Amino acid sequence: MSEPNADFVPLLALEPLPTSGRVLTQDLERYQFYHLGRLPSCPPIYTYKALAWALRDRLMSDWMNTYTTRDRPGRRRAYYLSLEFLIGRALANHVLNLGLDAESREALHNFGQTLEDIAELEPDAGLGNGGLGRLAACFMDSCATLNLPVMGYGLHYQYGMFHQHIENGYQVEDPDNWLRDGNPWEVERSEFTCRVQFGGHTEHYHDKAGIHRARWADTSDVLAVPFDMPISGYRNRVVNTLRLWKAAATDAFDLDEFNAGSYSEAVAAKNLAEHISMVLYPNDASENGKELRLRQQYFLASASLQDALRQWRVAGNSDLSKFAEHNVFQMNDTHPTIAVAELMRLLLDIMGMQWDEAWAITSQCMAYTNHTLLPEALERWPVELFERLLPRPLEIIYEINARFLREVAVKWPGDMERRRRMSIIEEEPVRQVRMAWLAIVGSFSVNGVAALHSRLLQEGLFRDFVELWPDKFNNKTNGVTPRRWLAHANPGLGKLVSARIGEGWIAELAQLEKLKAAADEPALQAEWRAVKRANKERLAALVKAECGVDFNPDALFDVQVKRIHEYKRQLLNVLHIVHLYNRLNHGELDGWADRCVLIGGKAAPGYAMAKRIIKLVNSVAEVVNSDPDINGRLHVAFLPNYRVSSMEIIAPATDLSEQISTAGKEASGTGNMKFMMNGAVTIGTYDGANIEILEAVGAENFFLFGLRADEVEALRPHYQPQAYVDKDPALRAVIDLLASGHFNLCEPGIFDDIVDALLSPQDPWMVLADFRSYVDAQERVAQAWQDPARWARMSILNTASSGFFSTDRTMQEYNADIWKLKPFAAEGRHASAGTAV
Repeated sequence: MSEPNADFVPLLALEPLPTSGRVLTQDLERYQFYHLGRLPSCPPIYTYKALAWALRDRLMSDWMNTYTTRDRPGRRRAYYLSLEFLIGRALANHVLNLGLDAESREALHNFGQTLEDIAELEPDAGLGNGGLGRLAACFMDSCATLNLPVMGYGLHYQYGMFHQHIENGYQVEDPDNWLRDGNPWEVERSEFTCRVQFGGHTEHYHDKAGIHRARWADTSDVLAVPFDMPISGYRNRVVNTLRLWKAAATDAFDLDEFNAGSYSEAVAAKNLAEHISMVLYPNDASENGKELRLRQQYFLASASLQDALRQWRVAGNSDLSKFAEHNVFQMNDTHPTIAVAELMRLLLDIMGMQWDEAWAITSQCMAYTNHTLLPEALERWPVELFERLLPRPLEIIYEINARFLREVAVKWPGDMERRRRMSIIEEEPVRQVRMAWLAIVGSFSVNGVAALHSRLLQEGLFRDFVELWPDKFNNKTNGVTPRRWLAHANPGLGKLVSARIGEGWIAELAQLEKLKAAADEPALQAEWRAVKRANKERLAALVKAECGVDFNPDALFDVQVKRIHEYKRQLLNVLHIVHLYNRLNHGELDGWADRCVLIGGKAAPGYAMAKRIIKLVNSVAEVVNSDPDINGRLHVAFLPNYRVSSMEIIAPATDLSEQISTAGKEASGTGNMKFMMNGAVTIGTYDGANIEILEAVGAENFFLFGLRADEVEALRPHYQPQAYVDKDPALRAVIDLLASGHFNLCEPGIFDDIVDALLSPQDPWMVLADFRSYVDAQERVAQAWQDPARWARMSILNTASSGFFSTDRTMQEYNADIWKLKPFAAEGRHASAGTAV
């Protein structure tokens, strides 16, 4: 961990509230009686709210002290801009960080409740979708624990992406109204409301000094109302802020329209404004969906930058030329990269600066993290849409591009093809703004999120820019927070580890290395297996409740949970399941290991193939689970509505972690790290952070298979999947069974598109090319599983080798190489947060 500075002297110096179980009981009673108007016998949801408010009260003094200490003249701070923060549930996390487990349990016992039951009542915050949002949440946790002055900025979505349930094997999307009962953790800060502009036109003029200026006129404005959520550090009295912007109309409704009887028209502006923060990631298959997505991105960037400028001034800073010395903005993927143009607009049009001075500031305080190797995932927005929605920012983008292309022309005279490739404006086939290009041009740092990912970015997608600015590009391998994903999610294993090596690993995960020396001890292996089995019983109960499928805790738990996407190759997993099913039906039991396969994840509403893959998983599961000849040796389940709280049960119980993307397609992955940290063994391709996991744990404790990224690219022009079918009888049997309709007898033809895609030479994911290598690796898995001591040793060594994959390490690298922040810690306030008073 970073060493704290001695200059943390809170301006307010608020004293923390007492935290004994007796006092917490009194506060629960007070909130239930006087705030909620409920008796002790009320439904437990009100006890949850009362406890949440009581804990938030305990956070508040540290929150205010952290806030005021950060806001001093000249203090450098970072802002993390992300459209997603998949924070999950907050209550248990704050209990852990505050050190109030025993006190909270005592107070709840007086109400006839348990902490586990009350924590289950909290909905997962609908602020994120997948790994990108969960990474942002882990980053915020580590920044607070490392005493780094980092503020998160996101959107206050009323509805999450969607709640997934399964009907007849198909994904059905329901609204995820996570705010239905309110959010006791948030604090509205309406005094910091900002105004965000859309539409209108640009007017150009000369000021009194004869300098050319522009103003954005006749706009349709939306208010950005901030809601703050506390991000507590681990027992260090630091509480950072996640600020979420909610969209609101400037006027609630048009009174004249209302009085004239035009009721729908009267509230049209209000509805249009509120749509911006209504739902996470609206389906952008339509033009209206695309426009709403762009509105969301600009709304986040503009409100956040306005707020950062306000905070900087309020902190007593006045010399705008030093703004970049004191502020850095980390843009989480391509979504918030309009911030480059927006900061320029604010500095030029609002602050009255001239171009060169404004660009010097902007280009020295913007940093960009890329999270994808898929070109189609790098956002491009039609110029026509930009002209209509954001005319002034588009003008600025044009000017940025013109000046940038002059620099390219000087470096490579006459190379028009390079200028075309590097232009922020893509001219053909439709004029579009390349948002990733804007981010690269306007940032002083561009990083990938795993060693291979960063190398492939620099050799491929961003090669032209690397040749121009080689020092701008760097790698920051992702991580996950050990507080959430081991200490909280797996308390049994956490206690076992702490009993062996002490509790220091919670804040410094590298200390897990100490476990390696005991990996061969039979006593530790026995305790390790007992903890794992208890976790598997908990997951089996969840699978039974959610899927109606019986999982045997003594079988191998084989798990793949992540967003459903073709490049993540859930299809390869299904092919292996069908292969195992064929083996059982033919009595091939040599080397057999009983197996329970769990797959989970959501498909984007407009992604037809991903939704069909979900149907296939469920159809295969139905056939396998109902076949009496299988005799319980193989079970398959698709877990609906996969989310953070589900993963907190899944990761501790998993034996085999499936990380099987096509090599060269997965940027990093963080699920692989959560599984590893909890003692799962990985079966994976040489892709993303799998490579660094393999290096950390050793080849003997990792099941590697498949083509490597360079081999994939070399094979692509010559790929003939039918050749793999022809020479592999096992694969041919699997494809024949799928094509015959065996798994869809009542719905003929529904999987024909999947079979066709697998057999197509244009399959970009090359699923069949890796089938044999994958099956062979799975046979090695079964062999290892049959030796309990060997598997326990592998499991222990995976946990012991996971120290590198803490976001604490990741954030230290961001800070050392990019942010350059000075950590702080509370001086003179070192009493334990859990001290009884």
